[in-house]
Amino acid sequence: MWLAIHLAIILGLSVRVLLRPHRDPESRIAWILFISALPIVGALAYLMLGEVRLGANAARNLMRAHPPRADSDLEPATSTNALIPECAWAGFSTGESISGFRPKTGNVGHLMENSNTTIDAIAADIDSATDHVHLLFYIWLPDNNGRKIVDAVVRAANRGVTCRVIVDALGSRGFIQSEQWRAMGHAEVRLGKAESIDHILLRILKGRVDVRNHRKIIVIDNRITYCGSQNCADPEFAVKAKFAPWVDAVIRFEDPIVLQNQQLFVSDWLACTGEDAVESLSFESEWPQSGNVIAQVIGTGPGNSHSAMPELFATLMFSARHELIITTPYYVPDEAMQAALCASARRGVATKIVFPASNDSRFVAYASRSYYSDLLAAGVKIYEYKGGLLHTKSLTVDEEMTLIGSANMDRRSFDLNFENNILFADKKLTLQMRERQEQYIANSQLVTMEDVNAWSLGTQLLNNLTAILGPVL
Repeated sequence: MWLAIHLAIILGLSVRVLLRPHRDPESRIAWILFISALPIVGALAYLMLGEVRLGANAARNLMRAHPPRADSDLEPATSTNALIPECAWAGFSTGESISGFRPKTGNVGHLMENSNTTIDAIAADIDSATDHVHLLFYIWLPDNNGRKIVDAVVRAANRGVTCRVIVDALGSRGFIQSEQWRAMGHAEVRLGKAESIDHILLRILKGRVDVRNHRKIIVIDNRITYCGSQNCADPEFAVKAKFAPWVDAVIRFEDPIVLQNQQLFVSDWLACTGEDAVESLSFESEWPQSGNVIAQVIGTGPGNSHSAMPELFATLMFSARHELIITTPYYVPDEAMQAALCASARRGVATKIVFPASNDSRFVAYASRSYYSDLLAAGVKIYEYKGGLLHTKSLTVDEEMTLIGSANMDRRSFDLNFENNILFADKKLTLQMRERQEQYIANSQLVTMEDVNAWSLGTQLLNNLTAILGPVL
């Protein structure tokens, strides 16, 4: 009887794995092998981690929450198109196919100096708010920087500014229990918890429990927004202090692009609270054209088309003609993206990628290094940053175009996380980002093929075994 149950579990779940849409062949194979080797444990793991099912209510909210286009986004884009450099056409087109946002011209952008100055600038902008403050962070810690933003939000709420705050229920679980969270509630700040982890058993039945909102969105008075990799925390990052400092990059934007980030926030607010905040906001159709940055918000998540982020990354890699520089803390690509990165180097593009030398995720570090040999053989230059945990997610192309935001180059960002990024074309602002990337490289060690060949057999086995488990994890 037990043998029959054993075989029925393996057969039933294997058929389910094979019938699931949008699953890579290697992912199907990995799950079937895992379920076959450990039928009970494997079955439970698959039910908890194998499928992204958002549930009826969540799916309905996501459909309702699809960011609405502003009137200005429905107008002909001829004037903007004429300003887009040739290398950016494919990237902006791919971005529009993902989120529905067209690139907008007339923006102003400034790369912040470091994590602490970013927090100080956000607090100052909140103190100048007159209508609304919208904040979303994956991780918010009740540390020095975390309290600075809490205090600024409470001050804004006390003077009558409408404040909405979203945090991820898992990433900010400690903060939700803190006195700072309660202080915002007492000040009548409207609070939302994304991807609730309450009633965990019911959550398991509804779908994968580790779908998370990994976005970082700041919108103030429909005139200022920030985009980058930084959470609301000190760079010393108390919860993972041994990897500190966490090194992030954030850009402060003004003008039309703010509206697109606003709409992305509103969609998340609806999804986690059920409140449609669009009705209480004024989305202006006319914006000042005070800058020259052409920019586009790209929001991704389980509700998007399959493989949206890897398609965007690959498109930007193929767009490069002279130079491609990438920084990412987590690199577990799909086959197409790995091939695109190798191809950029093979066709003569100066291709560099920077990883942290010490990674807070040991499994991701192992998996990432399994790709080093092929990258180096193709001519990609690999650097490992020594000055802390390099958490910046950035990509620059030909000194003209930049992608910055929350998305990592790993399968979690591809399939499980809600992410937000801004793609922009501007030589001056891209130069700022490129100079920052060069600072990272100056504080890094170049990895050579000799280094990789010197790894022990055990290290190579561990790296490659972890990479095989990537589709499962």
